[in-house]
Amino acid sequence: MSPRILFFAENIEFTLKNKTQVRLWVEETVLKEGKRIKAINFIFCNDEYLNEINCKYLKHKKLTDVVTFNFSEEPKKIAGEIYISIERVVENALKFETEFINELHRVMIHGILHLIGYTDKTGKEKKLMRTKEDFYLGRRDRRDQVTW
Repeated sequence: MSPRILFFAENIEFTLKNKTQVRLWVEETVLKEGKRIKAINFIFCNDEYLNEINCKYLKHKKLTDVVTFNFSEEPKKIAGEIYISIERVVENALKFETEFINELHRVMIHGILHLIGYTDKTGKEKKLMRTKEDFYLGRRDRRDQVTW
């Protein structure tokens, strides 16, 4: 269990279940990509909280499910904060006809991939990001036969 991966809630009542398994999954993902974790904070919040961050720091005026801030100072170590709107995750799970936990894990690994260095500005980058998300979500499901 890594104290370098922490979970917080802001402006919402939310507690992530199976934190130990999620930490192990995230650590394995980062190691598979040739990096190490210095510090990662997941902050679960509501739309309003994330929208304020999105507008203030990124100058985007639209709702989003995740905003990632990369604080890495060393090429092989990742550090950052990943803000996730639980309201967006719930809505997207319904929209994409998937379980909430699957959509939440997709958004979490999406943020991790950004910290690792992947971007999703172009069609080609988005396709690679989705492929990576699917790959690591598949590893989550097989890991020690634990399903979260």
